[in-house]
Formats: sequence, structure tokens, C-alpha cells
Amino acid sequence: MLLESIKRVNDIKKIRKEDWNILAQEIRDFLIRRISMTGGHLGSNLGAVELTMALHLALDLPEDKIIWDVGHQSYTHKILTGRGDRFDTLRQFHGLSGFPKRKESECDVFDTGHSSTSISAGLGLVRARDITGGKNIVVSVIGDGSLTGGMAYEALNNAAKLETNFIIVLNDNNMSISENVGGVSKYLNNIRTATSYLDLKEGIYNVLAGTKRGNSTINKIRKAKSSFKHLVIPGMLFEDMGLTYLGPVDGHDIPGLITVINEARRVKGPVLIHALTQKGKGYLPAERHPARFHGAEPFEISTGIPSNPRMEANYTDIFSTVMCKLGQRDQRIVAITAAMPDGTGLKRFHNMYPDRFFDVGIAEEHAVTFAAGLAAGGLKPIVAIYSSFLQRAYDQILHDVCLQNLPVVFAIDRAGLVGSDGETHQGIFDFTYLSGIPNMHICAPKNKWELSDMMKFAVALEAPVAVRYPRGTAYTGLKEYRAPVELGRAEWIYREWEIALFAVGSMVKTAEAVRTALKARGYGVSLINARFVKPIDEDAVQEACGGHALIVTMEENVACGGYGEKVLDYMNRTGLRNRCLNIALPDAYVEHGNVELLKKEIGLDADSIVKRICGCLGTDCSVR
Repeated sequence: MLLESIKRVNDIKKIRKEDWNILAQEIRDFLIRRISMTGGHLGSNLGAVELTMALHLALDLPEDKIIWDVGHQSYTHKILTGRGDRFDTLRQFHGLSGFPKRKESECDVFDTGHSSTSISAGLGLVRARDITGGKNIVVSVIGDGSLTGGMAYEALNNAAKLETNFIIVLNDNNMSISENVGGVSKYLNNIRTATSYLDLKEGIYNVLAGTKRGNSTINKIRKAKSSFKHLVIPGMLFEDMGLTYLGPVDGHDIPGLITVINEARRVKGPVLIHALTQKGKGYLPAERHPARFHGAEPFEISTGIPSNPRMEANYTDIFSTVMCKLGQRDQRIVAITAAMPDGTGLKRFHNMYPDRFFDVGIAEEHAVTFAAGLAAGGLKPIVAIYSSFLQRAYDQILHDVCLQNLPVVFAIDRAGLVGSDGETHQGIFDFTYLSGIPNMHICAPKNKWELSDMMKFAVALEAPVAVRYPRGTAYTGLKEYRAPVELGRAEWIYREWEIALFAVGSMVKTAEAVRTALKARGYGVSLINARFVKPIDEDAVQEACGGHALIVTMEENVACGGYGEKVLDYMNRTGLRNRCLNIALPDAYVEHGNVELLKKEIGLDADSIVKRICGCLGTDCSVR
């Protein structure tokens, strides 16, 4: 097999041109086989095989630099840089990351995971290259979906000032910008980037610039040229911004891609290559259902069906059902998502109430301010965004929603540890970044019924409120405990003595296991479902301190700025001298891996918590 000869970076250049398509098929087969076992981002990678190969063939890595926007499509890049033998560990603890990671390879020049960042990062690398006297090529690869993010246009606007080479590759798998107009476009692209044309154009402009009316003449030539290009060349949006546009080109034609990349290298300024690709190419289930294979679980290759189909409802499913019921009861309720209608569970709401559903694309900042406008207009907007993506809209939450105290509901999915996607996707900072904002209210449900109750509460509250829930199967325990949700009120589940466990959201389930283990050791243990992180239930803390020697807070958020700090602050301010143990995530980024394994590794599992509590009490963990 040709793929077996790829052991290190640039080994692809030893492959004969007539064998490139064979290698591309081998890479596709490899990706399908490996991802069927580990899970991962299959569709985007199958669509970028030839594009990645062309970049590696045309460039000289690691001297030349490639920045992958988001990084979903970087698997072929990892294979071609000698990491194919590690794909059995893809997205597993201490294994190969599903995203570019500088610590993995010198060919990964920028860690990515969130969208619309590659052009900004690439521009920074270009400026650094020019200042330090480098000669390397810098390429930013961005998808048409990521191009909906405003940050990408901020970077394009800034890049237009460049007078040195910078290549941007638009990987368009939906033909969302323009269609190929055929031979005229290809002909003009070849002429405009030919050395003779570039030299002639520069020479004419230099001569005219030295004449009395030179600048006026140059401007007239440019206007005439632009008017003609508007008629025959797609992509004039980029041309008008100051970029040279090349394309559209076939993103699966390796020789053609290499040719246009080499043409782009000769442009003294920013140049955008528009490559048309097919998401999921080469695997029929992924071609037919690209959304399903965006982030796939392990699956059967013959059918594409998950190997271990989910039997129980997850929190996203519960949210989806609640949203449809809320929409039926109140015509003012509208739903907003940032390119994640399936992932956030809003697809059913969209089908039922299309006029009240808004997918704004990968534009979290816009989503939040748009929601603020909807609220100011008398509607009840619910913004469903993953925890790690909502942090991109922090200023809009603070300035446009909370400053005006507008009733926007933030449905924060994938909160806490999410596992295989790693550092860029762990939702472990939302308590911290939201709780410092005036007028914001934050709650987290202990089980699936409480999620339903909290959503109803949130919609009725005439103020900003965040409902935070985790990824995975919805907890069905403690069904009998369903006290009405009241602002800032905790729920006492068990009342005993000695130790009081205050658990937030997903940690209530863990707290149950901790309580069982401590009671087996002879301790009396109260369990309180905190419910609210802002405002905390100060009365419940006061009451607990009156009858318990040790207060324990448990949350799936970093300790800094989290629930535990708020409880400890209240105790310090009011002179409560009980011992207080805060169980939270460390002040660190948590790598990828199975969630239960990660919890054990960082001490957030029941056994580790029991040991910490016993240590705090000065006892061993044996039964008393």
C-alpha cells in the first residue's frame, strides 16, 4: 500500500503523480476504517483529502505553514505528517487529538477548535514572517461555514492591506458563494496570475505613477478592469475587499489544485483560492447524511449505523421536547442557534415553528445581540448554544442583554466535561464567565424533569437567565424530589448531620454515590441540590452550617469563580467558621478522553471525592 510509505512529513512527494488518486482512496479507506472504531469528524475529512494532499505536495512543511480553521478537517494532514500509526488512539485520553495541536507536531502551527479564527492567525504569522525576514508560505484553510463568522471578515479586511503573499483557501463543500462559470474564469485566472501579466501590470503602474496625471489614469484603468471582472468573474466580494480571487476550482482535482496553489504563491498580496469539495466524499452514508457524520460515534461501515445506538434520552432530547411544548403554549417564544440546529435539539422546533426559528450561522456574537433585539421587541428568545461556544459572545451577553436586563434565555448545552473533543470544547468555564455579570441568573438541573421545570421557570422570568445542562444521557434518578423551581432557592433532598453536600447540576448524581459511600462509613450526610449558582441560596448555606461540621460543594466547573467560591465567600463574610471543602475542576485546560476517565484523573469521581472528604475530616476511608 502507498499509505504505508508515509512515515514522516513530505514523504508524499515521493509518490508518483499517476498514483496520487490511489493514495487518496487509501486515505479515505483508512479514515473510514479508523473512525468507525474511535468516532470522530468523518464527513469534513473525507471531503478534504485531495485538498490536503495538494497543499502538502505544493508546499514545503514545516517551513511553510498551514492553519486549519476549526481543525475538523485536519486528519489527512495528521496522516501526511507521520501520525497515521497513532489513529487507534484518536480522541482518547493521552492519545491523538482530533484537532491540530502544536505539542503533537511542528507541522501543527496553531491550535484550533473554534471557527473563523484561521485567517486572523495566518495574518499574524505572515506579519511575523515579514518582520523577521522569513520567506515561507502561509496558508489559512477556512470552510464556507466558518466564513459566516464575523471574525473572518474582520481578518479579511485587515489582510487587504498586505503587500506580501498570504494564501487563504476557502474549502466550500456547499457551493454557498458562487458557481463555476467555466472556461472564462479559468482563463482569466491564468492570465491574471501569470508572471508576464503581473510584471506588465506592475511596470505600467510604476511608469504611470511617475507622470503628472499618472494616479488619475491608474484609477481609471482599475475601475474599467473591475467593471469587466464583475461581469465574468465570481468572488468579486473578495476582489472588492482587496484580495485576489482564484476559482472556483475542483477541490478533488489534485493537479489542478497544485497549479492554482503555485499561481497563488506568485501574488504579492492576499489571495483567496475557492475550492469546491463534497463533504463525505467516497462514503455513501456520509454523502447522503453529512450532518450525521460531522461528529460521528463508532459505526458499522457497511451501513453507517452507530455500533452502540443510544437507547435512552439525553439532555438535548429533553430540551428539544420542552421547546416544542413551550412554543405551542406561547407564540412569543422564538429559538436561535448558531449553525447547530441538530446538535442543540432545535430541529423539531424548526419543523413545527419555522417562522420562529433562526439559524444565524457560526456567529455567536450576532446570535446573542439578535436575541436581545428580539427581546426588546417583546418576544421571548431562547438561545441554544454549547457552553464552549457561548464564551465567544461574552461582550454581547454583558453589554446587550444583561445591561438592559432583557429576558433572554440561554440554553447552555454540553456544559461541564464533554470528553473526546478536548480542551477547546470542554464546557467548564460558564459558571465563571457568566456569574460576574450583573442581572444574570444561572441554574442547573439535577435530572431530566428538573431541566423541563427550569426551562419553564426561565421563560417566565423577566430577566436574563442561563440554564446549564451536560452532554449525555439524562439522569432519571430522584424523580420523587421535584419541588417547584424558585429563584435562588436550593432543594434539600436528604437532611441529616455532620456533612452537608451542596451539589450543582450534573454533580447531584455523583453526590448521591458519595453520600451512600460516606453513610456506609458511619457518617450522617445531608444532600442539597443547589439548583442556582447565581444567586446562591444563602439561607440554605446558613442552615447547613448550623448543623454540620463540614460543608462540601460539588460542581463541574473550574474552581476559580465557581459555585464553591461563592459559598465560601458568603461563609467568610458572615463569620461562619465551619470547614468548607470545594470540589471542582482544576484551574487548567482538560485534554480529550472518556468523561468518566477524565473525572477519575482529576478527582471528580465519587471515590476520589470520598477520599478527599475523609482526609478533610482527618480519618481514613475505612468503615467506622
